[in-house]
Amino acid sequence: MTTRDVLSTDRTEFKPAISAGVVPAGLLQQLHAVVGEGGMLTGEDVSSRHPGVFMARIEADAILRPTTSEQVSQILALCNAARQPVVVQGGMSGWVRATQTRPGDVVVSLERMNRIEHIDLENRTATVQAGVILETLQDHVQPSGLSFALDLGGRGSCQLGGNAATNAGGVRVIRYGMMREQILGMEVVLADGRIVSSLNRMLKNNTGYDLKQLFIGSEGTLGVITRLVLRLRELPSSSNTAMVCASRFEQLAKLLRHMDGALGGQLSAFEMIDNNFYRVNTRPGRHQPPLPVDKPYYAIIETLGADQPRDTELFEKALEAGIEKGLIDDAVIARSEREKLSIWEIREDLEHLVKDFRPFYAFDISLPVGDMEAYMAQVTARLHQRWPDGLIAFLGHVGDGNLHIAIGAGTGTDDEREPVEACVYEPLAAYQGSVSAEHGIGLEKKHWFPISRTPIERALMQNLKNLLDPNGILNPGKIFDTEPGSAAGEQAP
Repeated sequence: MTTRDVLSTDRTEFKPAISAGVVPAGLLQQLHAVVGEGGMLTGEDVSSRHPGVFMARIEADAILRPTTSEQVSQILALCNAARQPVVVQGGMSGWVRATQTRPGDVVVSLERMNRIEHIDLENRTATVQAGVILETLQDHVQPSGLSFALDLGGRGSCQLGGNAATNAGGVRVIRYGMMREQILGMEVVLADGRIVSSLNRMLKNNTGYDLKQLFIGSEGTLGVITRLVLRLRELPSSSNTAMVCASRFEQLAKLLRHMDGALGGQLSAFEMIDNNFYRVNTRPGRHQPPLPVDKPYYAIIETLGADQPRDTELFEKALEAGIEKGLIDDAVIARSEREKLSIWEIREDLEHLVKDFRPFYAFDISLPVGDMEAYMAQVTARLHQRWPDGLIAFLGHVGDGNLHIAIGAGTGTDDEREPVEACVYEPLAAYQGSVSAEHGIGLEKKHWFPISRTPIERALMQNLKNLLDPNGILNPGKIFDTEPGSAAGEQAP
């Protein structure tokens, strides 16, 4: 598949079927009456707010800040009747511009829907509003000896509703799965204002279609997630962390299987960083390198368990066996919480990478672990063929097949962005890989969507959009090149 096959419009343009205009004053008055004093922002209060990771600013006529599902219902009913575009915003930590707005949009921010409603200690569930911050829930349940398994770098700002809407992944997917596996029940407000309340609290419920799955990963295009019932786990009482290095990627692939088998289910993270990334973050004045900087590949391995002495012994024996098998060139084990945090900071600190790689491009893809080495070599070769001095670094959750790619190449002009993206996305077709592992499609990747989904799959998704949002008011222009009502929209056979 070529770039020409994938791109149907200029990637930098934002042209949903519903044209952006000005929100009618009468509608704004009705919306203000719903959310009350302090519930609606306009003018400078909109444009001055934090726009998110990869957006220049928030452009919208109003930001609505409801506090209940009922208010969200009234907002959507009014907007649907008026054919008013609505963009839902959570913690704004996504990488694919799924929350980007235009003048004439109305934003629904869930920041005030931030109540932890109930913790059920017996069933180990948490019922929360969608605006609860991930780290807030983690801290809240810890004194009860429980944990919420999802964990990622944006834990201090991302919201649980956004985690659900993007099916967030993070560093512990290898053990606990993605956000999808953490959700038992969900409440969603549809585009016409109807509230679908499926706040199931049971692990097993096989009564008909599992409707919540429609909305997990839908990026706010099918409905607004307002409340969640989340699965909690027992809080691990032991933890072990090590950083290892290897001369060949094949070693890490085999080491992953070796450690998973030797640790009896305790493996919770297996994070790879390449030499380019490692060198950037361990330069003088930055992070102290725990291992020499001359190896092609590094990995952070973490386990979670229930008996620290026993688990430490098991962890060390597994690493020793890995060395004996030639799967590890060298290793260092964290002997304190400070050493553990120092190791993880090398992986999670992106500030230096963004500073050194100019212009900075970030990518999030996935493919089978066995194909990663060949893919990385192919992407690097393509980049250097076009930009011989271009910078590239790979890191990611190799345990679940997810690679993050950082690139610094060219001058950052719009006409260079598509060739940079082509270096990353086009090779995925041969490996049946995914152009998005954990951040979604949004605006950033919708033109590359056909690499990972067949025409019938895309048409069926469009049909679901047409069914649940026939007027196309929810997050218009995201994921699909066409919106409901467009003559060019795909139809499933």
